[in-house]
Amino acid sequence: MDIQDQIVLVTGGARGLGLAITRTLLHQGARVVVNYYTSEQSALQLSQEFPEQVFSYKADVTKLEEVNIMFQKAKQHFGHAITSVVNNALLNFQFNGDARPKVETLNWQNMQQQIESAVKATLNTTQAALEDMKKDHFGRIINIGTNLVQNPVVPYHDYTAAKAALLAFTRTTAQDLGQYGINVNMLSGGLLRKTDASCATPDFVFDLIAQSTPLKEVTTPEQFADAVLLFLSPWSRAVTGQNLIVDGGLVKG
Repeated sequence: MDIQDQIVLVTGGARGLGLAITRTLLHQGARVVVNYYTSEQSALQLSQEFPEQVFSYKADVTKLEEVNIMFQKAKQHFGHAITSVVNNALLNFQFNGDARPKVETLNWQNMQQQIESAVKATLNTTQAALEDMKKDHFGRIINIGTNLVQNPVVPYHDYTAAKAALLAFTRTTAQDLGQYGINVNMLSGGLLRKTDASCATPDFVFDLIAQSTPLKEVTTPEQFADAVLLFLSPWSRAVTGQNLIVDGGLVKG
């Protein structure tokens, strides 16, 4: 299915990386369900700017009932079920190495919050999408990860552990759902210049990262969003269970 024929849910799609993904999809002609929780003004602006393509909906994606209702409302709005899901929503998080929870003070609540934000939310959207994806024998699920799993240069224990669990879930669901024509993949980024999550990062850190990449630059949200198109496009129809790192070549494999 071509991108312009898809209805794509982007969780956390009204701010940061999610907003860049939303705009990239809109410019390709896709219809987008913009899920938000706190970014109401930005979501409504997208609806006004792209009235034929955007359906904005507030939902806490860690709550299955709210997710199910969002899928139903989107189907009613567009007259067709959601075909593709980008699991991008992130619990409020700041990439600030000085303020991160150290292993000596890390508590299970920190871990559980990140796991619910990454894994529980993805489980909820996946389950909500399955009936219609199976019926259409088509589905694309893209989970957003991090290159910190491969290279934990700054040990954000809670965030990285949750994304590692999400990578495992990506691969197991790919194995389980491939028989129904559903492809499940992960895109893992590094520190992006800049998003809400990376705004607390000092400029010198970005400069160090840029010098360490083959491309000599820090990946932007817009550049990362371009890679989403790859996994949504027909060109990746034989690709599933994969983790593509999109960080300018900083981390290999």
